Amino acid sequence: MKDFIFYLIAVFILLNGFLSVTTRKIFRSAIYLLFALIGIAGIYFWMEYEFIAAVQVAVYVGGIVVLIIFSIFLTQQSGKELPVVNRTGNITAGIAALSGFLFTLIQIYRFNPGNLVFSASPSVEAIGEQLLSTGDSGYALPFEIISTLLLAAMIACIVIAMKTNPKKA
Repeated sequence: MKDFIFYLIAVFILLNGFLSVTTRKIFRSAIYLLFALIGIAGIYFWMEYEFIAAVQVAVYVGGIVVLIIFSIFLTQQSGKELPVVNRTGNITAGIAALSGFLFTLIQIYRFNPGNLVFSASPSVEAIGEQLLSTGDSGYALPFEIISTLLLAAMIACIVIAMKTNPKKA
């Protein structure tokens, strides 16, 4: 039964991810992304990593997707269809997807996840220490880089929203 649930959630994530990048309506694309991220949180809950699942919901579902949806509404593009991608764009996207897939397979082969031993459930204290540690095993630098990236995305959304429409001026 556990395997069935895992595959069900995985198919849900893949289906919504595929729909997110193939739909021509920008608002629908954001909603499909929302469902894909909720599915990822479902995988974390299924693995009994409740803290990481809660962070997934709070940060990505509650923050990033809401920011994307607000940006769509502020730029008044919610009902607009995305332009049809030409053949060169499709080929480039296919090559990029294949490259990402091959890179993932190489990393799986290189690190052989079958030999990994996981602890039962990481504590919030251990996650916090690992996240904010500045040593070799810490993630303080990537944490700060991501926060800077999110700040830049917020500023970009504000700039896009503040642009006046030349037809109305």
